[in-house]
Amino acid sequence: IYAAHNGVYAMSAAIPELVETSNNIARVSVKEGAIEIGCLTRSSVDSAKMDLANSLKATFELARCQVNFGGQYPGWSPNPDSAILKICEKKYTDLFGVEPKVAACHAGLECGILGQNYPEMDMISFGPTIMGAHSPDERVSISSVQKFWKFLIAVLKEIPRA
Repeated sequence: IYAAHNGVYAMSAAIPELVETSNNIARVSVKEGAIEIGCLTRSSVDSAKMDLANSLKATFELARCQVNFGGQYPGWSPNPDSAILKICEKKYTDLFGVEPKVAACHAGLECGILGQNYPEMDMISFGPTIMGAHSPDERVSISSVQKFWKFLIAVLKEIPRA
């Protein structure tokens, strides 16, 4: 386990301070004398994710472990020059009188799945404020849901004109 990479593996060359590729040794269990190790390997660049996954596989195979991959989802690299992003930034500022906080995140997003099937599609990901994501304490700010809905409707009205 000590030889397996755990944590940030690579930072994005395009977006400052954004993790591009990482691995999390998420679960270690012992069942009937066998050790099972579950990792969450993710990246916005599919080839980088596979490079890290293959490195982990080689590490565990040196110890004569059986390695299986599953539950993968495609990466997605955000485009800071996106036309839809520019439309959304302007609409948000028009609606709420402040500039939106635009950030990239190191997470699996639906954009990765859509982008795999529609690689030329210009897209962004946005939504209400979520706290404690993927934990028993996960919750959403109700007021941000209303704000998000108002913003979504305004953007959808704007897009046909863009």
